[in-house]
Amino acid sequence: MKDKIITQVQKSMSKVLDKEQLQALRSVLTETFNKFEIVETNKHDIKQTNEELLESFLSSKRIEGCSEKSLKYYESTISKMFSQVGKSLGELDTGDLRFYLSEYQRVRKSGKVTIDNMRRIFSSFFNWLEDEDYILKSPVRRIHKIKTDKIIKETLSDEGLELLRDSCSEIRDLAMVDILASTGMRVGELVGLNREDINFYERECVVFGKGGSERVVYFDARTKIHLINYLDGRNDDNPALFVSLALPHERLLIGGVETRLRGLGKKADLQKVHPHKFRRTLATRAIDKGMPIEQVQHLLGHVKIDTTMHYAMVNQLNVKNSHRKYIG
Repeated sequence: MKDKIITQVQKSMSKVLDKEQLQALRSVLTETFNKFEIVETNKHDIKQTNEELLESFLSSKRIEGCSEKSLKYYESTISKMFSQVGKSLGELDTGDLRFYLSEYQRVRKSGKVTIDNMRRIFSSFFNWLEDEDYILKSPVRRIHKIKTDKIIKETLSDEGLELLRDSCSEIRDLAMVDILASTGMRVGELVGLNREDINFYERECVVFGKGGSERVVYFDARTKIHLINYLDGRNDDNPALFVSLALPHERLLIGGVETRLRGLGKKADLQKVHPHKFRRTLATRAIDKGMPIEQVQHLLGHVKIDTTMHYAMVNQLNVKNSHRKYIG
């Protein structure tokens, strides 16, 4: 409680005092408050340990709609930093975090993307601590975004998609390949679908994306036919759209979809076939054929348009043709 009051006073005076004066103010306030006992009335005691503050942060992110998978990643990343640095949040500074990230990268040979993801998590956590007046200023403010190499990731070609379809010996797999290719939905959205979610007349279905957001996705006529054939051939009463081939025909999970697609890819002699590749392929083709980026963003369920741009890779052949058309 004393630390929070001192931090609040420092924050209020930060516009008129420099760094050294703020530090001197903190020393004077700390020495003064140590002579008194402060009792808070009608409120719970303020949590001060690193672990308790982390739990409060995770609770706030959960309320904001953050997925449990992301929360576990946040908790793991921040907890590892706590144990390595070995300081309370009030003592931890920019240098400590820079050294931790540098050593983590050196020891684990981690890539730039991994380190920047960690930086973003630390930034979110310390910004929350600052907003809640637990610290005066986030130590991550002076740690800038890490420049990462831009790698053009592969998409599935028309021939590749046909080879995948030809490798399907089960109508379920054919329907699964088609719905991923025509909707660009996430694999988590796919496995969450039920039979009743499919509107065959409009060739659309409602999926629930990240943070519980709801959106409509659309599929083509080929997908409609294969889905109907698949569902007509089932004799189970499971409400899930896609189920395992073996009894008792349980809902297909993410791992099951990934494993099946990998197998189909090997059978078709294609490299790295996974659910996300269909999503990237759809985005690339949509933009390549002239669909406005804002509509692609809505189709994929992205909050920020920057995310959509990462998925959309410009077709180099079109660049060549455009160069000949407009320049020479």
